[in-house]
Amino acid sequence: MDTSTPPKSGTSFLKTCFNGVNALSGVGILSIPYALSQGGWLSVLMFTTIAVICFYTGILLQRCIDSSSLVKTYPDIGELAFGRKGRIIVAIFMYLELYLVAIDFMILEGDNLEKLFPSVDFHVAGLKIGGKQGFVLIFSLLVLPTTWFRSLSALAYVSVGGIVASVILIAAVIWVGAFDGVGFHERGMLVNWAGIPTAMSLYSFCFSGHAVFPMIYTGMSNRKMFPTVLLLCFIICTLSYGLMGVVGYLMYGESLKSQVTLNLPSRNLSSSIAIYTTLINPFTKFALLVTPIAEAIEDTLHVGKNKAVSVSVRTSLVVSTTIVALLVPYFAYAVALTGSFLSGTATMLLPCICYLKIRSRTCRKVGFEQVVCVGIIVVGVGLVVVGTSSSLKQIIQSL
Repeated sequence: MDTSTPPKSGTSFLKTCFNGVNALSGVGILSIPYALSQGGWLSVLMFTTIAVICFYTGILLQRCIDSSSLVKTYPDIGELAFGRKGRIIVAIFMYLELYLVAIDFMILEGDNLEKLFPSVDFHVAGLKIGGKQGFVLIFSLLVLPTTWFRSLSALAYVSVGGIVASVILIAAVIWVGAFDGVGFHERGMLVNWAGIPTAMSLYSFCFSGHAVFPMIYTGMSNRKMFPTVLLLCFIICTLSYGLMGVVGYLMYGESLKSQVTLNLPSRNLSSSIAIYTTLINPFTKFALLVTPIAEAIEDTLHVGKNKAVSVSVRTSLVVSTTIVALLVPYFAYAVALTGSFLSGTATMLLPCICYLKIRSRTCRKVGFEQVVCVGIIVVGVGLVVVGTSSSLKQIIQSL
């Protein structure tokens, strides 16, 4: 049953674009230069391939939703394909991915605020709290009210701030290279085979918006425009990621840190602008990540219409992500693990597997599309196995 008929009300084309770009252009823009330094210049081909694959699997999710009027979320797709077990498996990967990305945001905020204010400590009720830990706690308090929004239209206005922050961030980093004495003189490596697993994981993380794509699609006023919206979002984000990666690698080469902002000169106006705008991005995107998790919990408890319970659920999610962020402070490895194990599964494996299963009920012929899906599954399995083992090894060695 085709449900692509536009609903009477919903999010406009422009607001959907804002939400889509904001879902894709997150903290990955900070780690993309580091990813390039890990993989070398030839890994740009891998980056482009992953972008194309993730766009295509986003379209597959739309087709899965359109196949039944009962399908509205990513877990619904899993249930349509494989029954109750499919729903549970998809839900675990989807919500765990969103949860870990939210944690990555917390770690990011702590790192960059500590870069801005390296000698700051906090004293609360006689307890001394380190600068980074204190900044994580402050960010959690500031971002908390944004998670209470229940409307995608309202979130779209928050998303605009994230998109503007990304543009300013790229411009500030370019300014540092061009006018603040850093330059673009590093030649880099053609390929670094040892760093390919990390590069693949981080590239995959950059395009891991699939967990919120169903929510964005079903919230559109004109669903027929979704492929256009998705294509536009991927083009914008691929170009911005690519530009940041190339500029950062030319500036700092093999000395790049997990976040390019940590390489920027201290006490420099353009560097401060870059770091401050970096702090805005997680603030504008955090609610978009937490909302699907909160809605799933509310639906399970049948309390979606109870505003007080809804606020309590979302507040609890912010508190729990804060606690984990304080315990696991390794940004690059946390992002790589999220990208390889969870993002690789949610963006490559699950869309193709579910689509092939649903399609097999109406068409048993093996065509080009089925071959492409199998090829993506093979690539996804390789990413999950190699990337996850590499990320876990790095985390264990750092503990």
